[in-house]
Amino acid sequence: MKITDTSRLEEIARRVRFDIIKMTYHAGSGHPGGSLSIADILTALYFNALNHDPKNPEWNDRDRVILSKGHACPALYAVLAEAGYFPREELWTLRKFGSRLQGHPAVDKGLPGIEISTGSLGQGLSIAVGTALAGKKLDDANWNVYAILGDGEIEEGQVWEAFMAAGHYHLDNLIAIIDNNDLQIDGFVCDVMNIHPIPDKLKAFNWQVFVVDGHSIPEIIDVVEEAKKVRGTPKAIIAKTVKGKGISYMENVADWHGKAPNRELALKAVAELGFPESALDNDI
Repeated sequence: MKITDTSRLEEIARRVRFDIIKMTYHAGSGHPGGSLSIADILTALYFNALNHDPKNPEWNDRDRVILSKGHACPALYAVLAEAGYFPREELWTLRKFGSRLQGHPAVDKGLPGIEISTGSLGQGLSIAVGTALAGKKLDDANWNVYAILGDGEIEEGQVWEAFMAAGHYHLDNLIAIIDNNDLQIDGFVCDVMNIHPIPDKLKAFNWQVFVVDGHSIPEIIDVVEEAKKVRGTPKAIIAKTVKGKGISYMENVADWHGKAPNRELALKAVAELGFPESALDNDI
């Protein structure tokens, strides 16, 4: 499963972005902006950095990924399908009645690769802290927990309680990745509730902090490997990203936080990603 060829990884990320557009278009709803901003992060994790097995999703020694910003699940679903957790054609059932691919990850639907139901913003890091703490208490546990948060999400007070607890318990099996695209549903993060400087705050909570270009897959892979080696403290990777990355009319536009493109705009996005228009309705 581990891919080191950057061009192959970038091609996977391009397909993931296409799938995000196609899923949200056919669903008529969803959250494309924040899904597109984490496409490279999830690609780097699932196709290089993680210990996981799509044929054995409950493998006890797997790394755990908790998508705290659960509304960005189209990106997670696309990566899981690309990795072989479930058939890719199931992606087009996003948000449909009875689908395993709900608008936020739902563990009770039985979709392989989903660790926990998320989407109530601010709660995922607490779950990750508890998971990592449980791993530390198990003598044979040899896995890491990755929590993916939005930067708007970390305005929530519960997140900072979790940051404090992780530092207190020296959870060096916990890696938080903050999708720092500087936008949330109401506008720029700094205007809604300024969270900067994030590195200084996390360091004060006894975290080791890394800052990375969240769209450079090689940089993401390198920083994750570096973070894994740090002992005695939890790690945070602040990934500088662009909301709506890869689609010109979505980039840095808060309005694309939570709405789907119509047919005209979906076709424009498909073309920008280098796919034929027919791919919006047919298999590729």
